[in-house]
Amino acid sequence: MRVVSLCLVLIMIMAPLGGCFQEEALAEETDGVFDSLCQENGSTISNTTWYHYENATDATQVSDLINGTSILVGDNVPECAVGTYYGIGMTTFEPTIGVTSLDNLYITSWGNGPAGSTAIVRCSGMVSMSNISEYVCEDVYTALLPVPNSNDPYVYVDPWTDRIMKFDMHALLGMTVEWSDNEGQSWVGPSVATGWSVQDHQTIASSPYPAAFHETTWVFCVNGNYPYPVCSASNDGGLTWGPELPGTPSDCESGGLTGHMIGSENGNFYRGNRGCNGGEGYSIYRSTNGGLIWTEHPLPTDTTGTAETWNFEEAQVATDSEDNVHAFWMGFDNMPYYSYSRDEGETWSNPIMIAPPIDLNGTGFPVITAGGPGKVALGYLGDSGGDTWNGYLTVITDAFSEMPLLTTVQVNNWGDPLDTSTDCGYNRCGGFGDFNDIIIDQHGRAWFGLAHNVGGEIGIFGTMATGPSLRGNGTLAELPIGGPVTL
Repeated sequence: MRVVSLCLVLIMIMAPLGGCFQEEALAEETDGVFDSLCQENGSTISNTTWYHYENATDATQVSDLINGTSILVGDNVPECAVGTYYGIGMTTFEPTIGVTSLDNLYITSWGNGPAGSTAIVRCSGMVSMSNISEYVCEDVYTALLPVPNSNDPYVYVDPWTDRIMKFDMHALLGMTVEWSDNEGQSWVGPSVATGWSVQDHQTIASSPYPAAFHETTWVFCVNGNYPYPVCSASNDGGLTWGPELPGTPSDCESGGLTGHMIGSENGNFYRGNRGCNGGEGYSIYRSTNGGLIWTEHPLPTDTTGTAETWNFEEAQVATDSEDNVHAFWMGFDNMPYYSYSRDEGETWSNPIMIAPPIDLNGTGFPVITAGGPGKVALGYLGDSGGDTWNGYLTVITDAFSEMPLLTTVQVNNWGDPLDTSTDCGYNRCGGFGDFNDIIIDQHGRAWFGLAHNVGGEIGIFGTMATGPSLRGNGTLAELPIGGPVTL
C-alpha cells in the first residue's frame, strides 16, 4: 500500500524545496506543458494514462523547470500516449513472446497446437494495422511429428537472425528445442537440450558471442533443484548443447529460480535472481564467455527490500542498443523499482519507484525490455483496489536524465480488469502462470504479452496505441484501439 508522496505535497505548498528530486527547488505551479499534449488527436489525456516522475509524483501538477530550465528536453519530452490491448483468440499460459524483422508477433498458446502440443501463434498485421480487422493470429507450429505438450511453454525470437526457437520442458524430466528460420512455415528438430539436473522454469536467449557453427550463441538456464540455476550453451544454433554448468559463481547459493535471460549486443548474457548470500537482495548474473562462467552483480535493494511473494527469487533484466543494463524488481512494499548500469552491472543507479500516481495496493509479475540507449519499457500487474488487477506499461525515454519522465498506461480500460481473484499479482494466477513477457519491435513500440483471465485466459498483447518511440526519437505510428472486442 502506498500514500501520496510527501515530496509532491510539499512542492504544492512551499518553495524553495530541496531533496525531493535530488535537485534544487522546483517552481510551485505547472507551466501547462501537458495541457495541450493530446489535442492533436482531438482528445485530452486519457484517464488510463499518467505522466510522472519517480515515487508517483504527478508531472502534470509540478513545474518542469529547475532554476528556470526545463527538464523536459531532448529524449525526456512527453508524447501523447494511450494504452490498449489486442487478443490472440486463443488461451495462453506463462506467455512468452517475440517479434521478427518482418513485423510478425509470436506468442505461446499452451495445449492448442496439433495433437495437443504447444501452439506457436503468429499475429500478422498487428504492428501496422489501421483497423483491428486487419490482423490475423494463427498457429504456425505445423511439425510433421509435433512434440507433446510442454509443462512450461517458451518461445524466443533471436533479434540478430530471426530464428524462432520453441523451447519445451517435459514434466521436469527433460527439454527439447525446435526452430524455424522462415516465420514458422517449417520447423527443424526436435533436438534434446537437457542434462543431469531436474528441468524446470527454463529461460533461453541468444547473443552475438562468437559461435563455431552459427551466427549467434544460444544459452538456456533451468532451476535444477540445486542451490543455483544451471546453464548450457549451443554454438550450432540449438542442434547440440554443452554440459550443464553453474549459472552463478560455484560457491553461490542463490536458489534455482531465475528471471528471463537476455543477450546483449556485445555478446554478454544476463539473468536476475536472489543474491548469493541467500539474503534479502537481488543480483544480476553476467556471463562474458557464452554462458560458461557467471559473475554476481548485486542490485541496490538495500532501501527497497524484496517482495516476499511466491516468485520473490526473480529480478528482471534487459540491455539496450549500447549495452547499458536495466533491472526491474518488486520491493518489500510490493511496488515496482528500477535501476540501470552503464558499466555492465558493475555499478547501479539509485533505484526509483516507477508506479503511476494512483492508489495501487500492490504490483507483481515484472517484465522489462530496452530499445535505444536509455529507452526502457516496464510491464507489471497492479491492484487498483479490491483485487482489481490491471496491466500497466511504463516507458522511460531518457533513463539517464537527472529526473526522467515516466509515461504509464493501463492497457485495459476501467471496468475491464484482467483478473479479480484474491492476491493474483502475488501468486500463480490463471494464464499468467509463472511469468509474462515483453519486447520492443523495430519501430520502437513495446509489446506486453500477458493473459486476460476474466475473458477466459485469452492471450493478449498490451501496448501503446500511440506514444513515444523507444528507438530513435519521435512518436509511434497510431494504431486503432483494441480491447474486449478483440478477445
